[in-house]
Amino acid sequence: MFEYTKQILTKVSFDRNLFRKELVKALRILKKDERRLLKIWAIASFAAYSDIIIESFRKFSS
Repeated sequence: MFEYTKQILTKVSFDRNLFRKELVKALRILKKDERRLLKIWAIASFAAYSDIIIESFRKFSS
């Protein structure tokens, strides 16, 4: 599921709102260790969206 999530996020990265929506959806589905890997990968791959990534992970972990 982790690899599939990476593919989806890459495909929707043209739109900030769609990226946020798919990221949140992925956070609900992925296991804890996969979420950790996703955070590292997403920040490294989409530095321009770091605000969305950090916000989404913060909301999910609360």
